[in-house]
Amino acid sequence: MTQTISLLARLIDTLAPRSCTICGRRLTVTEEAMCACCNHCLPRTDYSKSSYDNKLVRLFWGRIPIEKGTAFFIYKAHSDTSRLLYQLKYGGHPEIGECLGRIVAAELAQDGFFDGITAMVPVPLARQRERERGYNQSVEIVRGISAETGLPVLDKVLERISFHGSQTQKGRWERNENVEKAFHLLDASPLNNQHILLVDDVITSGATLVAAAKELLKGTNVKISVLSLGFANND
Repeated sequence: MTQTISLLARLIDTLAPRSCTICGRRLTVTEEAMCACCNHCLPRTDYSKSSYDNKLVRLFWGRIPIEKGTAFFIYKAHSDTSRLLYQLKYGGHPEIGECLGRIVAAELAQDGFFDGITAMVPVPLARQRERERGYNQSVEIVRGISAETGLPVLDKVLERISFHGSQTQKGRWERNENVEKAFHLLDASPLNNQHILLVDDVITSGATLVAAAKELLKGTNVKISVLSLGFANND
């Protein structure tokens, strides 16, 4: 059966060759979304090795109670990481999110990052934005993480009720004002006594996750940790 699947995969790859999202090189049968070379060259943060105290976690100190946090790589405009996330968010390639989710989960699990976490919540998109895009990139990311870790996904507890554009090009004050009341808690009961991993694609000032976390913390005895693919903070 495995051999049959392998032959089928090779046939499909021959008829419809895939290319690396970053460099454009043709992918092998075992590669997904990006080639092994581009994967290796991603500027990883290694924050998961000190997930209770790192530059990202310190963004949230004094704003929300946070257990731990990490980002997979450093995000910079006009870079390999920006091209990767652009294709995920705007290029109509949700499979990139699931692929990256699996990669992230496999690597972070080696540092014990998921220990103690009981469920994941993807940061929701506004309904109109999700209809336009056809998917929520954060949901795709957590789908990949869940496939590797077995962690349940709670994607019906929180909704986004407003959207005012991307956060990455805004100043810190404008980011905070932009999302202060952007989220609404739909159902607190699944959150009670849970350690929630709040997942987004990119963290800039942390304002989006702070606003989302404040709603989740309305549940009883809720703990919050955060995870993103990219970290765009350059302050």
